[in-house]
Amino acid sequence: MDMAFDQMQELSDDALLVLFANGDGQAAALLTDRLAPRVLGFATRILSDREEAEDVTQEAMLRLWKMANDWEQGEAKVSTWLFRVAKNLCTDRLRKRRGVGLDEAPEPVDETPSVVAQMMAADRMSALEWGLAQLPDRQREAVVLRHIEGLSNPEIADVLDVSVEAVESLTARGKRALAGHLAHRKEELGL
Repeated sequence: MDMAFDQMQELSDDALLVLFANGDGQAAALLTDRLAPRVLGFATRILSDREEAEDVTQEAMLRLWKMANDWEQGEAKVSTWLFRVAKNLCTDRLRKRRGVGLDEAPEPVDETPSVVAQMMAADRMSALEWGLAQLPDRQREAVVLRHIEGLSNPEIADVLDVSVEAVESLTARGKRALAGHLAHRKEELGL
């Protein structure tokens, strides 16, 4: 099946995955361009380590490609499945580093040019990432998936394998705790 790139961009993630399973490399490239940056952002916020997040993203995408032939359309959204895989990979990495103290964990690196507006944005992002790192894992995952990745509560429930009510509770508690962690920095960050 030979399809123009513009037409392919209109296809759903499910359709692109099926095309990839049938040997269409262009579908794989488009699906990667569409999903990998979101998974990388999620993993970076959960792990606070860009290199580890890149490894998680690569592993999650590899798992997607490996299971493409077995994909059952309509059972789950490709993005939801991928976030669940990434969440599990992040959880595994966090468990391995539990012996590392908070002070020893690497700080996120800001690679943007240092102009005043970008420095303020970087300070806010650093504070957000620090605040997120203070949250319990499940609350952090729920807050990032909801408020940064924009997933719906039912999608988050699928990713975290909990009820929608649990997602609502985790998100609310996470937001309150995050606000508490950042309260002393409001003026400094211009919030």
